[in-house]
Amino acid sequence: MLKRGDELVLEITDAAFEGKAVARHEGLVVFVEHAVPGDVVLARLSKIKKSYAEAKLVRIERPSALRVDPRCKYFGVCGGCKWQHVEYQAQLRFKQQQVVDSFERIGGFVDVPLLPIIGADEIYFYRGKMEYSFAEQQWLTLPPPKPKEGNSPEDRSGEEGPNAVPLPPPVFLGLHVPQRYDKVLDIDECHLQSVVSNQILNFTRAFARRNNLDVYDSDRNSGYLRFLVIRESKRTKEVMANLVTFESRPEILDKYAQELKDHVKEVTTVVNTINSKKAQIAFGESEKISLGSGWIHEQLGSRNFSISASSFFQTNVQQAEKLYQVVKDFGEFKSTDVVFDLYSGTGSIAIFISDGVKEVVGIESVESAIRDAEKNAQSNGITNCQFLLGDLKDRLTSDTSWMSSHAHPDALVIDPPRNGMHPKVVEEILALTPERIVYVSCNPATQARDVKLLCAEQYRLVRLQPVDMFPHTFHIENVALLLRNEHRP
Repeated sequence: MLKRGDELVLEITDAAFEGKAVARHEGLVVFVEHAVPGDVVLARLSKIKKSYAEAKLVRIERPSALRVDPRCKYFGVCGGCKWQHVEYQAQLRFKQQQVVDSFERIGGFVDVPLLPIIGADEIYFYRGKMEYSFAEQQWLTLPPPKPKEGNSPEDRSGEEGPNAVPLPPPVFLGLHVPQRYDKVLDIDECHLQSVVSNQILNFTRAFARRNNLDVYDSDRNSGYLRFLVIRESKRTKEVMANLVTFESRPEILDKYAQELKDHVKEVTTVVNTINSKKAQIAFGESEKISLGSGWIHEQLGSRNFSISASSFFQTNVQQAEKLYQVVKDFGEFKSTDVVFDLYSGTGSIAIFISDGVKEVVGIESVESAIRDAEKNAQSNGITNCQFLLGDLKDRLTSDTSWMSSHAHPDALVIDPPRNGMHPKVVEEILALTPERIVYVSCNPATQARDVKLLCAEQYRLVRLQPVDMFPHTFHIENVALLLRNEHRP
């Protein structure tokens, strides 16, 4: 009988959902952290269930031919790039197989109509946005150095008495390790955004320490620093630093903005988001601009987009352009088409396809996203896009007065969150009976579930196109084309 703590020599045979490495021991599936298909490893069991076990890598007995040296010195501690040690073409094969597995096992489809995955040209420094957390505690992978015996005359910090020098409040800035939200991995570089982004990160930490700024503590509900969010346009090269704080301290922000601009010339705007609630999120109830316009601008195809501190925008603009082109190609839109864009966000897909259709109606539940969509449509001179605020389920069932102002949709574009669509939304989509449905998803499992419902009677699955938006992670974007059964391409 296997028990926790047992060590086994295992051959890694596959990569499963969410990037887990798979081995088998006497018929039992074992998921092994940080392993690569093709590895032979010594692994220690950490969890045992009836149908599977989990194990931690102890030692690589024979490395896989798919292994590469990770570029990041924090790899294995930071949870952001779990596949940096896997050759990129192999990453693409694993992601493509994830789509096939989801549509076969969850969707029940046979002979899945999958096109070859579209990989990324840039596999490092591709992100337009990074979010870093402040903390009073850092995650340490090694024990801290032992204190010296006694204090030298030059080092009187932390002493008691009249000559004591108070210790500055501890400030660490970086990324959370998996499952730990009380500590951050204090980093000085990340290979996901840019060299400029790393300069802003390190300057901000040094500024906070130099000015004795305290970190927000949710238990005490006091403090100042919460997050640093860096946005960067890959096309216009504009850069935004957004300091998210618990309260407003204008004199500090003005000083920070000026010194940051002096230190990192590429910075074009500095914003202070105030979040006075306990929820540890990088959004707030107000924004104050300390430098520049408070916006950066990005380009997708021939369209320009204004991005504020709170805007949602595709994180990888180079790959987003390829993704949206797939949507356009799959939709085969005509100048007479009316398209409903469900879960329209800031309107980026609607605006991208607007030049080939008669009208696009976007529906979105986030008010700020609607404002951004309207602003972006207006700035691009687009007059055939309308954006409606509301929960999609309500907009398709009870609050449907808007439909009388628009023609019946010829096509739908659907881009829901990771958990997919509410069953009622699926029902209402079937009642709309559009000729074409282009379904964009960041979660092939929930997409396969929804597509199965849509294809039960009225529609058929014609094509699937995976697009890799996030190299070195297990995440994959996938586009599905569904045609109504009586409609032939």
